[in-house]
Amino acid sequence: MNSHQNARLGFAGRVCLVERVLRDAWSAPEAAAAFHVSARTVWKWVRRFREGGRAALRDRSSRPHRSPRQTPPALERRIAALRARRRTGPRIADALGVPLSTVGDVLRRLGLGRLPPAVPRPPVVRYERATPGELLHIDAKKLGRIVVIGHRITGDRTTRGPRQQTGWEHLHVAVDDASRVAYAELLPDETAASAVAFLEHAVAWLAALGVRVEGVMTDNAFCYTQRAYATAVARLGLRHLRTRPYTPRTNGKAERFIQTALREWAYAKAYRSSRQRAGALGPFLAAYNTTRPHTAHGRRPPISRLSA
Repeated sequence: MNSHQNARLGFAGRVCLVERVLRDAWSAPEAAAAFHVSARTVWKWVRRFREGGRAALRDRSSRPHRSPRQTPPALERRIAALRARRRTGPRIADALGVPLSTVGDVLRRLGLGRLPPAVPRPPVVRYERATPGELLHIDAKKLGRIVVIGHRITGDRTTRGPRQQTGWEHLHVAVDDASRVAYAELLPDETAASAVAFLEHAVAWLAALGVRVEGVMTDNAFCYTQRAYATAVARLGLRHLRTRPYTPRTNGKAERFIQTALREWAYAKAYRSSRQRAGALGPFLAAYNTTRPHTAHGRRPPISRLSA
């Protein structure tokens, strides 16, 4: 019998085959023809049933009973202990006098293929505000202006655009913590004046949706630490929370939206100009807020949290 036939004869089929031979007195050739297997296979399953009952008809592991060349457990423990002391594979191999390939195999098998961090990362604390508007995550991302289609779209790094500086534009984003509803604008810079204008626009946009913003969270970028920004926050009656330095995950909802925007909008197609890319921002935002499923909301779009 070939392997394809083996695959078609599952556990239930093997039980039925054995019953036909032992209970109904079918001959091996009759059973082989009925189940499309060889007579040798019929006798194999009959023999296994007699030795171990129905349980013996289930698939067996293909792992060999003995592995004489397997690395001894004591050596594996020594390799793991050195890895815990942040030793590299070559240093472990030199210290124990074993081949580097053996060390690599053991480390991968133990899930230690990468060096553990010198300082364990703090546990991720996930949170979500209960009411839309309680907290608005704000951030910005610098994007190069489009002169020619770049390598991030074509994959071809041999084609270069003009040598002169083409400049930048900045994607400012605001994401509501509770609903994940997002607002974004492309602005020419990341100055305090632009940040203030964007904040005012975002608050007004959410107000039109019936959401009153109570607080904002930003990182410590220059535009968010200026007096003009603090004055605007106070004038709008908002609380201003800042992330701790070098901890962007605190503002993770804005960071995550930026990654989604880059993948599904900014680099989703070969735009021929910055103007064409800017024109696609509005449709992307509309789809993100109203139709795109969000895992945090049970595959419902963010706008569903505002109408709930």
